[in-house]
Amino acid sequence: MSTPFVGMNPRLESPDLWTEVHHRLISAIAIHLGPTLRPKYRVAIEKRVYFSEGDQAVEVGIPDAAVLTSVQARTSSSTAMLELQADEGVSVMLPMRSQIKEGYLEIREVSTGRVVTAIEVLSPTNKRAGYGRNTYEAKRQKVLASQSHLIEIDLLRHGKPMELLNTPTKTDYRILVSRSEDRPQARLYGFNLGQPIPPIVVPLEPGDSEPILNLQTLLNEIYDQAGFDLTIEL
Repeated sequence: MSTPFVGMNPRLESPDLWTEVHHRLISAIAIHLGPTLRPKYRVAIEKRVYFSEGDQAVEVGIPDAAVLTSVQARTSSSTAMLELQADEGVSVMLPMRSQIKEGYLEIREVSTGRVVTAIEVLSPTNKRAGYGRNTYEAKRQKVLASQSHLIEIDLLRHGKPMELLNTPTKTDYRILVSRSEDRPQARLYGFNLGQPIPPIVVPLEPGDSEPILNLQTLLNEIYDQAGFDLTIEL
């Protein structure tokens, strides 16, 4: 069954689904671009690994990261105060470390192995204060200081967007395309819930034919392939 939404399906942003959506979208982009880039380039799927502690792990869709058992409340006819037996104790949450893995793409020149274009699909941890955001921002600055192009795809309405010196209009979603030769200028494609995701041109080396990336088509295909209509309540 096709997605009932034009543009981004907001239910795909759910913590229960986003990890799978992110994984499938990264793979779909790589599969789509691969044949168009041969033989000069190849698309590599890479990942960064870090740890998240406490309730942050639950928010990115990793189950069983921590369990908090609630204290049973006992009430009497005269008071609703919580009563504790001396031998019962109080349930608490321990700072369990959960491993977070985030995939991203690199378009590499086959002859040299050089990263020509980095493609990032943001996750909730990238848009929330903490180690996940710090890790991504460090990677972002490294790319922006290099000769590699950057495509940054933000399909999440919640969280703090990545920093820009000037943002013309606030939108629900956005795609940033930063060509190395144009920096510090870049192209921002903003769109809102209910609007189609705009196709973008993938930057490569000067003189090369640059493919068009249609994220709308890929997301629609993922929705069907994954059977998300069977698990999402409309």
